[in-house]
Amino acid sequence: MARRGFLFSVPVLPSLLGADTEPGFTSLFNGRTLAGWRIREGPESAFYVRDGAIVIHEGSNYPTWLSTQRQYENFDFRCEFFLRGWSDSGVYIHAPEHGRNSQAGLKVNVFHRQDKVPTPESMGSIFPLIAPLEVNVKNQGEWNRMRILSDWPELKVWINDSLVQDLNLQRLPELRHRLRQGYIGLESLSYPVRFRNLRIRELPSKEVWETLYDSPEDMAKWFPLQKAKWDALGHVLRGDGLGYLATRESYADFELQLYVRPSKHSNGGVMFRASGEDPSKSRYEIQVHDVEEAAFPTGSLYGYKRAVYPRIEPERWFLFQLIVKRRACLVRINGETVVDYRELEHLEPGPIMLQAHQAGRWIEYKHIRVKRL
Repeated sequence: MARRGFLFSVPVLPSLLGADTEPGFTSLFNGRTLAGWRIREGPESAFYVRDGAIVIHEGSNYPTWLSTQRQYENFDFRCEFFLRGWSDSGVYIHAPEHGRNSQAGLKVNVFHRQDKVPTPESMGSIFPLIAPLEVNVKNQGEWNRMRILSDWPELKVWINDSLVQDLNLQRLPELRHRLRQGYIGLESLSYPVRFRNLRIRELPSKEVWETLYDSPEDMAKWFPLQKAKWDALGHVLRGDGLGYLATRESYADFELQLYVRPSKHSNGGVMFRASGEDPSKSRYEIQVHDVEEAAFPTGSLYGYKRAVYPRIEPERWFLFQLIVKRRACLVRINGETVVDYRELEHLEPGPIMLQAHQAGRWIEYKHIRVKRL
């Protein structure tokens, strides 16, 4: 425990780079409370404010994190962080509503070690994949500066004014399908890292999405097939029984994002390029079935390619991404690519359909949106 035993009092210093002195920047932290933030996956005490800084509590433990209340797409984010001795944390960008932040979004690593040869775990890495260009970190009880410029496909990171990441995400296969909009967050690994002067300047949006479901009013964009019961419960669509809910619009090439929460061992799915009149014809199905040894478990292209079984839990939300372009079909569950299939034969547009498969084994969908490609 010696390496963690360094809680101490830090004098309150005047804000040197506050949002009020930088045109176009908005402060994300008022220096007094956690207003505008929320603690996720952990206790209320996981993060607290002391001496004008956000402090990670040593007992908060992973996967606890602190999230902004709203989501951001393109931005210039800046903050300061304080390290003394062994310290480990991270800043999330484009973190999802549910799922694994450093797989669906990105994590800029915060680490105390002054590596001469940068590694994918070093300070400023895109953890755990891309080493920084150099390591420039102060770890002896000093404040460090961080800047993250995210303007798709460009991602640049500076630590203490040193450029440590200069990436084109579109050119990196392991990063090109990460979320381009999401929450900014601070990770807890139970080290009392401190953050202050968090601020952001938003940049123009580049994504054009169509909302398919986010509230009961969006039910006008769908029509039912067969006898499943579909309930619009605020942000959530709940299906039970055997049947489908189909979009009134047709899609051929598209990217689909949604969150799914299935009951244990439930059976459902997402169909695409379907026949609106007869769902048994000219369709493809991405399976939702949380049975690891099933022939086609969650994420599989049913009847064509078995998925790498994703680590999901029953009755917990997970992020579902489907990218379809001509003969290619890519499926990602919680930021993990589980199917990459490139031999689709049916190229005609058709509805996107949600499936419920069995009475008593409900399945829920929410925050459904689509982008034509």
